Amino acid sequence: MQGQTKMEETLDPQDWQAMAELGRRMVDDMVQYLKTVGDGPVWRHAPEEVKAHFSQSLPQDPQPAEQVYQEFLNYVLPYPVGNVHPRFWGWVIGTGTISGAFAEFLAAVMNTNTGGLDHHAANHVEKQLIQWFREIFAFPAGSSGVLTSGCSAANLIALAVARNSKAEGDLRRQGLQGVKRRMTLYGSEEIHSSLQKAVELLGLGSDSLRTIGVDQDFRIDTAKLEEAISSDRQKGHLPFCVIGAAGTTNTGASDDLHALADISEREGLWFHVDGAFGAWAILAPSGKAQVAGIERADSLALDLHKWMYMPYEIGCILVRDEQKHRSTFSLTPAYLAHGEGGRGLTGGDLPWFSDYHIQLSRGFRALKAWMSLKEHGLRKYGRLIEQNILQARYLGDLVEKNPQLELAAPIMLNVVCFRFVGEGEKRSERDERALDDLNREILTRLQEEGTAVPSGTSVRGRYYLHLAITNHRSRKQDFDLLLREVLRIGGDLQGST
Repeated sequence: MQGQTKMEETLDPQDWQAMAELGRRMVDDMVQYLKTVGDGPVWRHAPEEVKAHFSQSLPQDPQPAEQVYQEFLNYVLPYPVGNVHPRFWGWVIGTGTISGAFAEFLAAVMNTNTGGLDHHAANHVEKQLIQWFREIFAFPAGSSGVLTSGCSAANLIALAVARNSKAEGDLRRQGLQGVKRRMTLYGSEEIHSSLQKAVELLGLGSDSLRTIGVDQDFRIDTAKLEEAISSDRQKGHLPFCVIGAAGTTNTGASDDLHALADISEREGLWFHVDGAFGAWAILAPSGKAQVAGIERADSLALDLHKWMYMPYEIGCILVRDEQKHRSTFSLTPAYLAHGEGGRGLTGGDLPWFSDYHIQLSRGFRALKAWMSLKEHGLRKYGRLIEQNILQARYLGDLVEKNPQLELAAPIMLNVVCFRFVGEGEKRSERDERALDDLNREILTRLQEEGTAVPSGTSVRGRYYLHLAITNHRSRKQDFDLLLREVLRIGGDLQGST
């Protein structure tokens, strides 16, 4: 009818009670799912018909929320990566908690942007969390920090601050075109690939990252490090940063952080520590000594979705010098002016988190960490980390006692690398290659049978099963089962050749 006003729309439900009932059903389903997750396979391959389901065309018209949820139950939930299962130990992936998931829901309902604005609670939650981390890692009161998606982002932020702080010139204005000398940085050949990515993204080029050999315990060789720094100075380069590892992905080894801090101080270099998961060993009696010296870092990257068992994704970067951190990222155009007059949403006198990060739009990551730490307490997290370290030692002892199995490296934290070798002592290079292939097949069968999920890696040129135990649901009997199955599959494969 001419002149009739069209009804305005919203994305809120028409029937709030029905939506509440659906939400309660979702909570009940997910609580039951986690309660019984260990009863089923760790992982199963999504069949072709499931993959084909996701080739449907874009929906143009509404579908009932109950129907969409049923699709999730049928096609998504049954085919996860599997890291919430007690026998998932692949790569370095954490397990999450049900209360952490609830916190994610609460944060999503608030839908807060924590990039800026001071007079709202979410940013104060994050500020308190950063203060707690300062206390844990003995960083000074004036240091800065910001939550990130994980250590890939945290390492990028740290190296950006290091680069800008040590450059001979104004990098923010001139870029690397204004740098006359090649800037070089140093880490062991065991450091994480995210650090090379960061170096490349920062325009330094991977040739500027000097990867230094390791000793028999997979820690950076400090004598070779000092030689590399000296050599680069003689070539006219500008050494600017040393990277220390607090728990490497491959073996769990930690560098001698005190020695690296001493070298960095003596040479005038930035000292960054990648503590993605290993930094949290500081909470455990059996792990604390492995990360001694971490408090001396100029910057420290760490994750909470790995060895602090929180839902993905959440990491953190701490920087000792707040001014250097802020000057690397702070940019305040007129439409983001803040701190003026002390009133309104922009009136706070503290810097915004966007002043320390590449992101302006940021979710409320802090809530799940804040609520989890309050619910469980720091001492319980320390006991769980200690439990994982002892489980790694338990598994390592079982491997060492079995002549058909072989450890790749000493158990230093929570990482165990081992392989099936079967019978026989002396092996040729051809035999070694055959063992590599055999252990790849063992790994594949463990995963495809849903028994357990280790990952695979190479240590000193040989292939090993790799377990990083960041799982609060694992029990000793899970590791007993793993070894029984490795021996069974390995024996069957050797017997068939």
